Amino acid sequence: MTYKIHGALGSPYSMKMRSLMRYRRIIHVWSHGAHVQQLAAKSGLPPVIPVIEYPDGSFRNDSTPVLYELEARHRDRSVVPPDPATAFIAHLLEDFADEWLTKAMFGYRWLEDVDQVQMSRWLSYDALKGGGLETSQGMAKHFRDRQVGRMAIVGCTRENFPLIEDSTRRVMQALESHVVNEHWLFGSRPSLAEFSIYGQFSQLGVDPTAQAMMRADFPYTHRWLLHVDDASGIEGEWDTPDVPLKPVVQQLLAEVGRVYVPFLLANAAASEAGEKTFRIEVGGMSYEQGTFKYQLKCLANLRSRYAALSADVRDRINPVLSDSNCLEFLQ
Repeated sequence: MTYKIHGALGSPYSMKMRSLMRYRRIIHVWSHGAHVQQLAAKSGLPPVIPVIEYPDGSFRNDSTPVLYELEARHRDRSVVPPDPATAFIAHLLEDFADEWLTKAMFGYRWLEDVDQVQMSRWLSYDALKGGGLETSQGMAKHFRDRQVGRMAIVGCTRENFPLIEDSTRRVMQALESHVVNEHWLFGSRPSLAEFSIYGQFSQLGVDPTAQAMMRADFPYTHRWLLHVDDASGIEGEWDTPDVPLKPVVQQLLAEVGRVYVPFLLANAAASEAGEKTFRIEVGGMSYEQGTFKYQLKCLANLRSRYAALSADVRDRINPVLSDSNCLEFLQ
């Protein structure tokens, strides 16, 4: 059974799924090129990447549902902790990375000229697999203009970026203090949370401004990315349910409660009121963007997962969720 990942080196979700399949030792082929978005459209999927081609010839391209489908299809080397309390926390962190940390990836890449120029050229070069410098640089200009034009849609404006950057640095500082001692969050093996964080930060580790920041301030987090990229040789165990959560997990949850919970709630309230935009303020820094339907699904999914937990599991995790401002929004 061979899967095919139709993705891109510059796509955080492509890198997330490639690293996850590498760790899980799921046989796959990496297919990189300009064909990917056309393949999505041809398959009746949203024009986003990666597109995962299943052994039966069907296609999917939403990384989180694919991750869970792979769990159902392949039992070995699961990335979902067996303890349901830990599994819920890991999923919450995965969702936070996919939906909030991606703003750091987009902002660092497309706010400053130095990043716009280099990354538009590199990503065009990747898509064309060469094709001649004149051709790829011509494509780069169109690609740059399109991506920069989307900044306000995804909330990555210059006005919003102080909060995005502050949040990103908090996450990196938590990781930096942790990875110098051990690599994983819930034991000696990786979970879905690490692969989602890696997907977004894999791009920050390459783009000029963000890479310089990581090398200067978070050098071991920067190096850790390469360990997550191919963890196929890791043989580890999950922490048992009686082991307290590591400080890094508590710090990451605190950041979820500080920025992501208000973000989700404000988006939901604006959508319910029929408003086109919403605004939050965290630590004296403001953030404003248009309401977004996909984040409504994320909020509903988190609440559904929490409600599905047994009473004793909820009793176990409620104190840590409450301490991090991550409880009330789930109830």
